[in-house]
Amino acid sequence: MEEASEILETIAEIVPLDWATIVQISIVIFVTAVADLIVRQIFVRLVRRARETERVWDDAFAISARRPARVAIWVIGLSIAVGLIGDDIRATVLDPVPDVRNVVLIAIIAWTLIRIVRRIEANLVERWYAEGESVDQTTVDAVSKLLRVTIMVTAGLVILQTLGISLTGLLAFGGIGGLAIGFAAQDLLSNFFGGLTIYMERPFSVGDWVRSPDREIEGTVEEIGWRRTVIRTFDLRPLYVPNSIFNQISLENPSRMHHRRIFETIGVRYDDFSRVEPILKDIRQMLDEHEEITKDRTLMVYFNTYGESSLDFFIYCFTHTKVWTDFHAVKEDVLLKVGRIIEKHGAEIAFPTRTLHVPDGIAQAEPHPSASSPQPQGGQR
Repeated sequence: MEEASEILETIAEIVPLDWATIVQISIVIFVTAVADLIVRQIFVRLVRRARETERVWDDAFAISARRPARVAIWVIGLSIAVGLIGDDIRATVLDPVPDVRNVVLIAIIAWTLIRIVRRIEANLVERWYAEGESVDQTTVDAVSKLLRVTIMVTAGLVILQTLGISLTGLLAFGGIGGLAIGFAAQDLLSNFFGGLTIYMERPFSVGDWVRSPDREIEGTVEEIGWRRTVIRTFDLRPLYVPNSIFNQISLENPSRMHHRRIFETIGVRYDDFSRVEPILKDIRQMLDEHEEITKDRTLMVYFNTYGESSLDFFIYCFTHTKVWTDFHAVKEDVLLKVGRIIEKHGAEIAFPTRTLHVPDGIAQAEPHPSASSPQPQGGQR
């Protein structure tokens, strides 16, 4: 009631009114305040009941529409109160009120729809995570942004039509102005279409590990926007990459690997030549029996080359896991088992050595007698 009294005093200061009009306006504002109180209580109960259900749509509507509904009630109530003022005063002072009311109501509807879209997005993602389902955050974010942009553009066009602005002339002007804007905002548009390409082709998603061999770009994708993508590098620095860059560079997405590869070359001494074949046989058997090594991919263990100081063989196989930390644990286990197999056969892993062959006809020269004779002391000869 205090708010209603303040509103009446403000109106009375601006526009002179008779008592009958003041009473009518007071009644309208009082009814509006009561309606606001009733709607507030209704939405409190709606929110309470909606949260008890498993549906994501009802609580999204109840929570998102609560504040816009109250604002809409006051806009309608105040517009009705303004309509009670005499025609002569309204025509001179308050003529734009109906247009303002319509514009505000359209904006409130758009505001409500945008809030509902955001709430539904949050509810769906939260529910999917709670149920342990895989969530494509990039697609959800893209659909939500497209819906919000569509709502805002539609609301803007409806507002322009409500204000009496011809959309035909606006579109014609937009065609000419679009060329100028296109040249002035070329980078902005290229980044926008780069983001659109990412959303359509989906070369990576939020949470993926990406890297580029062409640029110093490597890290985990945190956010994909319409202008830039945020990548968190492995030293935890945020890297902001314009979306147009992704149309110009090669990009790797290790997060989408099916398996990870172990490719190592190991050498044994030349003295262990007779042990190479049984060593390779045991290593193959070990990899065949290893639970973390996949059998549906290439698995090779072969003697490869005669090195400068070792007999080299290579191990080529793939792990089941594609997680970087787990992969290194599997690789460590494989390499340790390979070392034990080499030790079991009495062989040794080679290290760089060099052997010097001396022909039989060469003998070491004896030192000259003068080289070992005592030197004179005291400067005497």
